[in-house]
Amino acid sequence: MAKLLDKQRYKCALGAMQTVQAITRAIPVLHSGPGCAQKLSDSTGSSGYFSPNIFPCTSINEKDVVFGGTKKLETTIENALKVIDADLYVVLTGCIPEIVGDDTGEVVSRFADADKPVIYASTAGFKGNNYKGHEQVIDAIIEQYLEKSDEKEKGLVNIWADVPYQDLFWLGNIRELEKLLAEIGLKPNTIFGYNRGIDNINKIPKAEFNLLVSPWVSIGNMKKMERKLGIPYLHYPTLPIGAYETSKFLREVGKFAGVDEAKVEAVINEHENYYYYLIERYADLFLENRVINKQFTVVADAQYALGITKFLANDLGLVPAKQFVVDDTPKQFREAISEEFKKLNFNLEAEVVFETDGYKIHNQIKEHDYHGYPLILGSYYEKELTESLKGNYLNISWPVQDKVVLDDFYVGYTGGIRLIEDIYSVAVQRWN
Repeated sequence: MAKLLDKQRYKCALGAMQTVQAITRAIPVLHSGPGCAQKLSDSTGSSGYFSPNIFPCTSINEKDVVFGGTKKLETTIENALKVIDADLYVVLTGCIPEIVGDDTGEVVSRFADADKPVIYASTAGFKGNNYKGHEQVIDAIIEQYLEKSDEKEKGLVNIWADVPYQDLFWLGNIRELEKLLAEIGLKPNTIFGYNRGIDNINKIPKAEFNLLVSPWVSIGNMKKMERKLGIPYLHYPTLPIGAYETSKFLREVGKFAGVDEAKVEAVINEHENYYYYLIERYADLFLENRVINKQFTVVADAQYALGITKFLANDLGLVPAKQFVVDDTPKQFREAISEEFKKLNFNLEAEVVFETDGYKIHNQIKEHDYHGYPLILGSYYEKELTESLKGNYLNISWPVQDKVVLDDFYVGYTGGIRLIEDIYSVAVQRWN
């Protein structure tokens, strides 16, 4: 008997169209059935210069299943190059062409001499979710566009974090990571967000190293760039939120990059002094609320589940209950991620469950004794559940339906303060 997956927290691999969309002046060209772009786009924050409503699409149908859709794909690419002013065209394949065996790579190769680069990624829904689709797009850029460079720019660092749009705070987070690295004297290079695009992609081979801030997403991309482009990488598995983890992050990055230790410590001291000044001002609120919220649970992808758990335990001294990772993390990464949940201050450890079924997650939350009102940070799916448990709830992971985020962020010292503001703004409403 077939099993139902309740409240899944990701999309199919073709959702990688949002990874392309996050690159300034890059356009996805969809080789898929009609309607995929609309179904996979988010309702907020996905319009702009190119929106899902105008993504070129072959809209293949029953006839193309029988006779193949390669001719239609060729004409779609041709017309996209004529009528859409973009810098990079990325063909993404849906389920139907992959099932019937269309040779998308051969069709794309016919445009090798086009005025603008045309590449492709295999993103059929049955091959994985949009986290894997994101990796496929980065792989396509590495394999089909980038070339190794003998020229290296002093201090240039490529920053890679998690999946654009899937992470509501992707834009603000990556900008804040840029600022932090710039403060210790490095030159950050990213390809996602405002005014980042083909020029920044062209800089990738010139970087001294890649910095990956993610528990597992894009590890394969880093290894591929190391092999093909000769770029070493630093993998930092925890999203740095708050003073404790951000200071640790800056020290590790500074050491890897050969930055003067005194310079790194000066930046850390300046940020920590202001951070703890703010914390001290509200110490009474935090201590009083700790009596109410004795334990917390995070329901999110590996990046936020790990980053927020470390932040709440290490910076605020809260006690973790069971934590849930919902991004269908590949099995080969689970043990290492589980070990990270054990690296908490005050001899704390967090039990982590890798689960994609919302029904099972909610049952485990209901069965746990939180010794008071629970603090639950998760997706919109957890709102009603938390209300039934009389807990405090904050929507921090996809799907997000109760807030609009333009360029807000949770990364770094300032991001930690913003997360505290969001959590305790919810908490104080209980008393008023």
